[in-house]
Amino acid sequence: MPETLRCSAHTRAVAVALFVTVLWSSSYVLVEVGLRSIPALTFAGLRYGLAAVVLVAAMGYRGDHRALREASGRDWDVLVVLGVLLYALTQGAQFVALQHLPPATVSLVLTFTPIVVAVLSFPLLGELPNGRQLGGIALLFVGVAAYFHPFTVPASEVFGLAVMGVGLLGNALAAVFGREANRDAHLPSLAVTAVSTSVGAALLLGTGLLTQGLPTLGVDEWAIVGWLAVVNTAFAFTLWNRSLQHLSAVESSVVNNTMLVQVGAFGWVFLGVSLTPLDVAGMVLVTVGVVGVQVAGRR
Repeated sequence: MPETLRCSAHTRAVAVALFVTVLWSSSYVLVEVGLRSIPALTFAGLRYGLAAVVLVAAMGYRGDHRALREASGRDWDVLVVLGVLLYALTQGAQFVALQHLPPATVSLVLTFTPIVVAVLSFPLLGELPNGRQLGGIALLFVGVAAYFHPFTVPASEVFGLAVMGVGLLGNALAAVFGREANRDAHLPSLAVTAVSTSVGAALLLGTGLLTQGLPTLGVDEWAIVGWLAVVNTAFAFTLWNRSLQHLSAVESSVVNNTMLVQVGAFGWVFLGVSLTPLDVAGMVLVTVGVVGVQVAGRR
């Protein structure tokens, strides 16, 4: 019975994580539209700043803030580092990069996260991916290569790729620290999300206002910021942190990489980007690789 319950919790965590990636994938379309009139860092700061307000209010309403009184110094260190890595660094890099790269390219760079996570999670968390998980990751990357073949980089996109290189490292480290912050489940997932989002938002908004200023926003711009903040950030990241209580760092990272397929699908539906047979084959391989890692991760 305990094993059945454990597997059930694992399955639910996978489903929740996949749902969150759908929300995050839709963000690419909204961010692309918003960047036409809102500077990148200010846009990111407004999104996560408003999300932080919502999360802190929700945390106070539920009483989850009481758990923070029992948090150790190590817990606070991890939460602050998570906020810097996941929000200020990774999300900030994506907003800046989307001014220079198409969404699919940004998503492609982030698919390399599992490789970095696999290297970092063993010395930092003691989680060593097994052979089948590594095989699933390998299959995932075969799918990535097929999906984007042939992949050429115009000179105008070099800066964007350099920015995403920094974002990639931040994303991988965030996966590891996020797992450490959630795996013992002694802090509520809402508290983890509220604190880390507040840290990242303060850095993003402060940097954005100092370097780019605050433009005049219309109803459409505020609607985009509001949706991204409340639904795609506050709600989505809370669910994501909850799923991390049952998923390993590598598992959560690979689930996150299904966004590659989802971004392609959103591009096809909303931007009219066509999909070739090779693109579809790549999607299938990525999906099979993700499923393989999830199945192999059940021990």
